[in-house]
Amino acid sequence: MKISEKKFNRMENLSDENGVIKAAAMDQRGSLVRRLSSACGIDHVEVTNEMMEEFKEAVSDVLTPHASAILLDPEWGMPGAKARQKGTGLVISYEKSSASRNYSEIYDHKLPAKINELIPDWTVRKSIEQGADAIKLLIYYHPDEERMYNAPKEAMVERVGAECARHEIPFFLEFVGYGLEGGDWKNDPELARQKPDVVTGSIEEFSRDRYNVDVLKVEFPVNMKFAGGTDAFGGKTAVYDRDQVLEHFQHAADAAGRPMIYLSAGVDAPQMRESLRLANEAGVNWNGVLCGRATWQNGLEEYGKDGVNGLREWLKEGGVENITRMNAIIDKGARPWYEAYGGKEKLEIV
Repeated sequence: MKISEKKFNRMENLSDENGVIKAAAMDQRGSLVRRLSSACGIDHVEVTNEMMEEFKEAVSDVLTPHASAILLDPEWGMPGAKARQKGTGLVISYEKSSASRNYSEIYDHKLPAKINELIPDWTVRKSIEQGADAIKLLIYYHPDEERMYNAPKEAMVERVGAECARHEIPFFLEFVGYGLEGGDWKNDPELARQKPDVVTGSIEEFSRDRYNVDVLKVEFPVNMKFAGGTDAFGGKTAVYDRDQVLEHFQHAADAAGRPMIYLSAGVDAPQMRESLRLANEAGVNWNGVLCGRATWQNGLEEYGKDGVNGLREWLKEGGVENITRMNAIIDKGARPWYEAYGGKEKLEIV
């Protein structure tokens, strides 16, 4: 496996001393506007730029001493980038979100395609100029979607991959599944049955060389609400038992031809920890996390009550506890990112 020296060094910047990626995620935009609106009891148009920036800055300042990297957005995240712990890597998102600095501009991911766009006035070069060590792109993807929808998504990934390759910067691709006929991806038992195949098929597709993806940011291959024998099981419909859960974890990981890290997808901290323990139990070759709301979302209530100072106080206890407990699980099972290529000695740095 050939890798440029510049890209290799950036991957090392994003990883801990053992080559494992322990990244915090704070690039939420539209969802954060909605959550702040609810927490503060105000309309979404009353959520100011200053509120968005100070929330992200507080999370970055308090949590990055315990993270190897942080994911932020160009729109409101740059104060957070400056506040991060020295030596913490920086990942900058590239996709347009459901809100922007102009709140009159609303962007919705429409079914069945759920097609999104890049930030129109942003480039990989601009991210590098802001200190980025990696670029992250989010797409919504279903391997069995109609070609008229999947073809432009795949083309966008290729274009971003080529842009990142040109600038020798790691490309993190996040893909989130959905039901072809709509439905609630997080709460529908039928979609829970489909999820292992959707996740595994997406991993297979974007492990192909043509996309130039360096790190696959993936969902857990099961919906834990429907996983019998787990603490997260909702108690209604068991779509898979514990042994099947472990098999799905392993099967999805076996499809990865690139380093693979898990995303939290908005689950709470206990469910995130249980999912990572299951990855360890399954013997999965995984390389870390890029985790957001499972770490900091409980601080929203404190922000609503006492502003950024209340958030900071909560983060120093609850947020730090969440991330350190998760890190302890990561340390027990996650492997260095270069293990995806057979070990550091298999890399040809050029």
